[in-house]
Formats: sequence, structure tokens, C-alpha cells
Amino acid sequence: MVTRTDAPTRREQILKEAARLFAERGFHGVGVDEIGAAVGISGPGLYRHFAGKDAMLAELLVGISGQLLTGGKRRVAETDGDPEALLDSLIEGHIDFALDDRPLITLHDRELDRLRESDRKLVRQLQRQYVELWVEVVRQVYPDLVEPAARAAVHAVFGLLNSTPHLSRPGALPGRAATAELLHRLARGAFAAAAGSGAEKPF
Repeated sequence: MVTRTDAPTRREQILKEAARLFAERGFHGVGVDEIGAAVGISGPGLYRHFAGKDAMLAELLVGISGQLLTGGKRRVAETDGDPEALLDSLIEGHIDFALDDRPLITLHDRELDRLRESDRKLVRQLQRQYVELWVEVVRQVYPDLVEPAARAAVHAVFGLLNSTPHLSRPGALPGRAATAELLHRLARGAFAAAAGSGAEKPF
């Protein structure tokens, strides 16, 4: 994920608060007026930026899927042919997402089926491309790992990293840096375990 240094736009502020509120109370539990109040504008004023809540949800879920894929491709381009370094970079990028965008993980789990079919298909298409990018890199690092096993391992690691919304109790996480380091070790350990136990046969 690219770290922004400039101030977020009003549109980005709206999306951030919408994601937080949708994750906390569910899509149907939040009104347009509440989202507007969270960013200091009237509910009707939101319609200058979005057609409605459905449009916000679609932009959030399609947007984060696209950002993950774009970020992954950027890391591939920036890593000078070292598969180990590239895998570490991909893991770091996904950990940034898992720690900094936890409401979007919750939204994806709970609300994806609320998207229009075309938007839902686009999310799935972007996600498949992101998975296959990882699969290629994982198999470069662990060449004996067959493709189905590598793909299963990638999905399992995503599940591990995306578990952060379930650790939101005060004190449940040991601090961002320590949590990131722990998640990274767990991800690499999972891939090594998959290579050690499932290299010869597909899962």
C-alpha cells in the first residue's frame, strides 16, 4: 500500500468514515446523515460526492481490491529479481492493509453480497489476479511446491493476516510494530510449512 503524505480529500474522508460506521453497525444500520455528520457536512451534501450508500460500499470494496493488486504489481516492479525479497515485500504490504484498513476486511466479510453483480464480479476478478501474483512468487521461493498447494497456502496466509479485526479488544494487539513482525513471521512460517508438507502433492 502506498503511504499518503498529503491531506485526504473530502471524498476520501467520507469513504473512511463510511467504512468505519458500516463495519461497526452494519450497512443497513447506518444512515446517510450519520456519515455526513462524521465528516462535518449534511447528509444531503454527501450526494454531491456519491449517489448513495450503495455507491460508497462499491467504491470501498472495489477500490481496496484494486489497490492491493496495484500495490502488489508495484512491489514486483520495484524488487530486483530477488524472489525472497519480493515475497517479504508482498507480505509487508498486505500486513499494512490488515493493520491499517481493518474496517474494510470486516466490510468484505459481511457486505460483499450487497454489491451489484457487476461490482461483485469485478472484486472477485481483482482478487484472483492478486492471488495469482502471490502464487507465482511463492513458487519461485519454494519451487517444489505444486501450484494447487501454493494457491491454498496463499489463501490460508491471507486468512491469517486478515484476522486482525478479531483482535480489536484493548490490549489484544502488542503494538503495531510488534504485531507486524509477528504476522510476518507467521506468514513465512506458513509458507515454509506448506512447502515442507505439501510440496509433492496438491491439497
